[in-house]
Amino acid sequence: MSGDHQALALLLFSAFVAVTLGITTWVSRDRHGSAEEFYTGGRLFSPMENGFAIAGDYMSAASFLGISGLIALFGYDGMLYSVGFLVAWLVVLLLVAELVRNCGRFTLADVVATRMRERPVRIAAGTSSVAVSVLYLVAQMVGAGSLVALLLGGTSEAARAWTVIGVGALMVVYVTLGGMRATTWIQIVKAVLLMAGTVGLTVLVLVRFHGDFNALLTTAAERSGHGKEFLIPGLAYGGGWTARFDFISLGLALVLGTAGLPHILSRFYTVPTARAARRSVVWSIGLIGSFYLMTIVLGFGAAAVVGTAEVRASSAAGNTAVPLLALDLGGGAGSTGGTVLFAVVAAIAFATILAVVAGITLASSASVAHDLYASLKKPRPEPRAESPADFRAASNTEARGEVAVARFAAAGIGAVAIALGLLARDLNVAFLVGLAFAVAASANLPVLLYSLFWRNFTTRGAVWSVYGGLVPAVLLVVFSPVVSGSPEAIFPGVDFHVFPLQNPGLVSIPLGFLAGWIGTVLFPERADEAKHAESEVRSLTGAGAV
Repeated sequence: MSGDHQALALLLFSAFVAVTLGITTWVSRDRHGSAEEFYTGGRLFSPMENGFAIAGDYMSAASFLGISGLIALFGYDGMLYSVGFLVAWLVVLLLVAELVRNCGRFTLADVVATRMRERPVRIAAGTSSVAVSVLYLVAQMVGAGSLVALLLGGTSEAARAWTVIGVGALMVVYVTLGGMRATTWIQIVKAVLLMAGTVGLTVLVLVRFHGDFNALLTTAAERSGHGKEFLIPGLAYGGGWTARFDFISLGLALVLGTAGLPHILSRFYTVPTARAARRSVVWSIGLIGSFYLMTIVLGFGAAAVVGTAEVRASSAAGNTAVPLLALDLGGGAGSTGGTVLFAVVAAIAFATILAVVAGITLASSASVAHDLYASLKKPRPEPRAESPADFRAASNTEARGEVAVARFAAAGIGAVAIALGLLARDLNVAFLVGLAFAVAASANLPVLLYSLFWRNFTTRGAVWSVYGGLVPAVLLVVFSPVVSGSPEAIFPGVDFHVFPLQNPGLVSIPLGFLAGWIGTVLFPERADEAKHAESEVRSLTGAGAV
């Protein structure tokens, strides 16, 4: 890209980073170090604010860069991601949003622990939450690397590496200083910018084709090199039974995975009531639904305006389709309009990555501190004659210690995500998020639904359900063509894959549900009916909710 592109885009990057760091600094001055403030922002956000924040958290680099790129490369088959990500919100709205807000406090494990033995359940749920979050973070890191490589006019490995490291450093700063309050406002700002940029690009694409969507599709098919096959199913998932099963597996993961994402579930705790949580989801569905409809226009627009071959030449995974589309719509390389529009879109994409990364890091660090650390540390001995004032002081001290652990955990999780992001730099970001959704649907969703709706569910069943979905999902990914045995794999020079599908959801999701059922039915352990009755009333009515 030209020097003008670089200078303007870097200027906009710097402006957004400066604004968000200003928000973080401003918020951190008012924080009082409590766990509730750090994890939930004091539960003071309105449904509209939280709805925008949820949308900002959900509309990630996978959505903005990855989905449009897949549609530009594979046409109809690429739309599966748009449809799957959107339909998933119906599951969230109908099954989990209000119930999770009533039963939990900070994390997914809180919901399960209301009626189970806390220690084993928290360790299992905390482990799975961290695993899902790290996978999701890797996708954002890959998106950041692709974006800056395009901006700098090449595929410099050093530039990608330093970009990933820089994003990791910023996310640690956001989380450690500002907690949930700063993260939420960053996500709101990002959601507004992303929606404005997406609407603008969609309008420009439709204007280019005089509002004729049929002409857009026809041109996209012609420039794709595949003709009419570009507009019908089968281009990406029609090569045989393996590809068809992969299609089913991916669809299951996308539709069921959202309800098990830790950073989405944690957003329901930032509002004061369950009704506010439900209204938040309604707000977010409106924003997210319109956004994913526009990604379809952008994907086919990139194929029609830029050309599939040019998109693939810039990024084999299609991650740069939207910035290239913006460049062409603005007047092409070297034009003032193209330079400005490219820089604006690149800055919005970068803002998208930073905001989503902050939300995921906060959720995963909360799982480490509130679930893993709190479960593994030795319990505080309580004197018999402890006064209420002494008890509150000790509790506040413990909460501050837990928050300190969460801040340290953010740095550690960031380091792991950076390392994995450098390894997976050539994979499509939407595809990587699909893997995270599969792990979430396999490990988190079964235990969540069983805990909420199955009266006889036990602690053993909960632990088996988490590990019975998590371990197979991770192992199937490791031994799949994603890691080895194909030119696009993380390690293309070796071949140790034995599982033919790229997404493990078709196998690992049923295994998660089956393991929970086996652990409950086949082993004698009496469910605590009183705790179940209490959690049922609490989940349905909100009585006793925090």
